[in-house]
Amino acid sequence: MGEFELIRHYFAAAPCAQGGEAVALGIGDDCALLSLPPGEQLAISTDTLVAGVHFPAVCDPFLLGQRSLAVAASDLAAMGATPIGFTLALTLPEVRADWLQAYARGLNQMAQACRLSLIGGDTTRGPLSLTMTVFGRVPAGQALTRSGARAGDLLCVGGELGNAAGALPLVLDQRQADPAVADPLLAHYWSPQPQFALGQALRGKATAALDISDGLLADCGHIAKASQVSLQVELDRLPLSAALQAFFGHAGAQQAALAGGDDYVLAFTLPEAELEPLRAAGWPIHVVGRAGAGAGVSLVDGQGQNITPTTRGYQHFREQP
Repeated sequence: MGEFELIRHYFAAAPCAQGGEAVALGIGDDCALLSLPPGEQLAISTDTLVAGVHFPAVCDPFLLGQRSLAVAASDLAAMGATPIGFTLALTLPEVRADWLQAYARGLNQMAQACRLSLIGGDTTRGPLSLTMTVFGRVPAGQALTRSGARAGDLLCVGGELGNAAGALPLVLDQRQADPAVADPLLAHYWSPQPQFALGQALRGKATAALDISDGLLADCGHIAKASQVSLQVELDRLPLSAALQAFFGHAGAQQAALAGGDDYVLAFTLPEAELEPLRAAGWPIHVVGRAGAGAGVSLVDGQGQNITPTTRGYQHFREQP
């Protein structure tokens, strides 16, 4: 099967490739064309996932289809952007119809859930890798960035932390667990849900934001550096799921929340006056610390003692030798 036949058969005919809002021209020409309303800016982000580095070399292609788009789309949510479309550059070691059908189904399911249209891409032969470029729109001047946090702001997250890191022993077949514990953890790993609605609700309210991909402490370091503030994380305020605690224990769950990767939950700073109106509107906001003068990220226990670890971030999945 040639490149163009592969694209036409598995991707161009998918529901997610039939255009959408702001897509003036999709798959089938040399370029896609996007139309933005007046007063809006284009948000663009690219993510590459490589087999054996970012996901297991042997895995369910349907789940991989969901995950590969979700992790890229989460960057749009972190900017408060409304999703438009995405391109896929797919490198395959071989053409397998069953693998491509399953991958395309998972990709299409996530694309429709995120309201992202497939608007182009490329295929080539080589070690399995997936590169997504996602496009969104945001009112001019309202994009959430990492650089606006101020001393006194609350440090918040948009949901439970550590679940994807908790799933890794299951993904690698290193441990097993009852479905009541395993299923919610695996769902966070294979099908993270970009927080588009929360990101859009935070426009004009949050002072800085990003999505957590490398662990809370490591990613908060990006906000602290860009905003030229310090961020203090309070260990006892981390939101932890019952499944994660059942699987890892309370201390292990805290470690996964602090340094585990692939959460794709938003972390953001917020003036204190903005918290209760957002919570009253139903947004799942958890306060985990505060911004202050100075630099860097610190971790404190329930007594306020500094217990900052020396290792803060998570290196994305690496295949074991």
